Amino acid sequence: MLGAFVPAAQARLELTLDRGVVEPMPIAITDFLGQGLGAEISQIVAADLQRSGLFAPIDKGAFIEKISNPDAVPRFDDWKVINAQALVTGRVTQEGDGRIRAEVRLWDTFAGEQLIGEQFFSSPQNSRRVAHIIADAIYEKITGEKGYFDTRVVFIDESGSKNDRKKRLAIMDQDGANVRYLSDGRAIALTPRFSPTRQEITYMSYESGQPRVYLLQIETGQRELVGNFPGMTFAPRFSPDGQKVIMSLLRDDGNSNIYAMDLRSRTTTRLTDSNSIDTSPSYSPDGSQVVFTSDRGGQPQIYVMGADGSGQTRISFGGGSYSTPVWSPRGDLIAFTKQAGGEFQIGVMRTDGSGERILSSGFQQEGPTWAPNGRYIMFFKEAAGSGGPRLFSIDLTGRNEQPIPTSHFASDPAWSPLLE
Repeated sequence: MLGAFVPAAQARLELTLDRGVVEPMPIAITDFLGQGLGAEISQIVAADLQRSGLFAPIDKGAFIEKISNPDAVPRFDDWKVINAQALVTGRVTQEGDGRIRAEVRLWDTFAGEQLIGEQFFSSPQNSRRVAHIIADAIYEKITGEKGYFDTRVVFIDESGSKNDRKKRLAIMDQDGANVRYLSDGRAIALTPRFSPTRQEITYMSYESGQPRVYLLQIETGQRELVGNFPGMTFAPRFSPDGQKVIMSLLRDDGNSNIYAMDLRSRTTTRLTDSNSIDTSPSYSPDGSQVVFTSDRGGQPQIYVMGADGSGQTRISFGGGSYSTPVWSPRGDLIAFTKQAGGEFQIGVMRTDGSGERILSSGFQQEGPTWAPNGRYIMFFKEAAGSGGPRLFSIDLTGRNEQPIPTSHFASDPAWSPLLE
């Protein structure tokens, strides 16, 4: 995750994410020309890039050149003197059909060349999305990797007293804006998870007094019951192709095993058969393997198996107990919650269990979810005496932890893929 900045005049501007760097890249982001939306869009772009931990937007009060024509070549010496390694300029105009046109240019100030020259069209109501798409384009051009700003997060909004907590399904932009409620709170909702292929989620609800798994189309509000399973159902997740849901089912004997359901045929396949609690399954991005938690060894640990249930192998051997493992969309790491030494920890390990690293520790925190580029994790934590959980994001260095603003307490985040 750590990056190295290459500012040489003859080299293309880049951040290399597999080498170390202490300071984020200084970048100048000017107010885009155009009344109202221009400044707003550029501010969102700056906020996105700053939260990534890889960029440090320069205070506008230090700017020497005032950009009056974003089509003109800037005076690079004016930007180099304030150590702006990159420069972003733009303009927002209104089209005759009511749409807005946002133009953006990214300049390498040391090489004196333009790296991006693009324009985006949208309705004014989607101006925040335009800003996130621009930030993604800048992030990808400089780092060489996909951004994650034009995404949404579904989560559980928690309001009311601790003894009478209302838990509603909610969705928001990855930066906490545009919150929208997907359920009314009359029944407790838990563990929402995004489909990797469409704007659809699976979640659990206690509407009938028993937890049942539902599918919900976010845009249309259409909902359907996945299945009526005997006993308790926990932690449903989609397969990478979106055609299956994997979950754990608790039987009358007190054992919980892992099952996969084909969403087209509604056929269910049992993947584990142990006298223990097997739960929290998550597919690898290629769909060939599943990571899950089991206490078959005495306390909860992380195991990996084939997608057909074969080759069940324990991979976690650190002190403490492990839960909620989630495979990275890059396929290289597994995020997890760990309880050890009287505290909760969010960490990552390689898929064979090696290289375990703790990113964040605290009083109570859990539920990691990956950004679609596999470089950032969101989770929820509750500080001692705070009264409820809040959402946070952190990068793989563990040094860029950021709170995600929400109006109420919030838990169980699930990151969407990049929007279409």
